[in-house]
Amino acid sequence: MRAVLQRVTRASVRVGGETVGEIGRGLVVLVGVARDDTPDDARYAVEKTVNLRVFDDEGGRMNRSVVEAGGALLVVSQFTLHGDARRGRRPSWFEAAQPEAAEPLYELFVAEARRRVARVETGGFRQAMEVELVNDGPVTILLDSRKTF
Repeated sequence: MRAVLQRVTRASVRVGGETVGEIGRGLVVLVGVARDDTPDDARYAVEKTVNLRVFDDEGGRMNRSVVEAGGALLVVSQFTLHGDARRGRRPSWFEAAQPEAAEPLYELFVAEARRRVARVETGGFRQAMEVELVNDGPVTILLDSRKTF
């Protein structure tokens, strides 16, 4: 499972012109499920996401997690995180899980996040979305449950 975490001052996601998720201070989490991911990959990604110390403490050092900072999560499914653009001009989506396999793992990620973070909003799985955010810092972190980066 791959995730891109962006620390934000605010963010929202719209589906069909309607806002379906919106947060203030927190993290936007773009989540991509790989074809061979398991529930353990989802749990690993959640643990890293909610415990990563990317929010400032009173001394201005990134020393607090989203939970400690009282932030929220906006979780958005994004299969394109597994796009392979090393060859040719069109990315290969071979490593991305099929929707039937990806959705339960995405939902597990969201459910586990909701157990740990007071406010978790989502986009629409398998929906065309417009994601708007103000990256704070900017701070952007890449996660991969296989630790390839």
